[in-house]
Amino acid sequence: MTNAQKWVAAFLGFFLILFLLGRITRKEEPTMPSTMGQMGQQTTQTTSDADGQTLTKQLGCISCHGENLQGTQMAPALENISKNWTRDGLINYLRNPSSYSGGARFDEYREKYKSTIMPSYGNRDVKELGRIAEFLLTK
Repeated sequence: MTNAQKWVAAFLGFFLILFLLGRITRKEEPTMPSTMGQMGQQTTQTTSDADGQTLTKQLGCISCHGENLQGTQMAPALENISKNWTRDGLINYLRNPSSYSGGARFDEYREKYKSTIMPSYGNRDVKELGRIAEFLLTK
């Protein structure tokens, strides 16, 4: 075995040990707390059955678009968007915002909000995106 092979083997062995130590000492993620519902039954609101307003907060929309989605220096307002979007169009946009690069409105947004990129929610359930779209279109 050459010196280079010995170093590579030692290097890989070291990272294998670090990986195993990380797995052993990893802390479990806390679960979502449950709340007490009517008649003492425990209920939890998961993202799959949350309303659009709750989902916008859970996804972090308010961190860029503002607490009431009125817009900030980071992102535009999400009020009165029904004049530019349909439900299906908005769902498609949320799934892949980078595919909507044309048009004067998007050029204006890109110029005004240079340091912000709209994240893609293509990994989210379409039903959740539908509830978000319905909520936003009624604002």
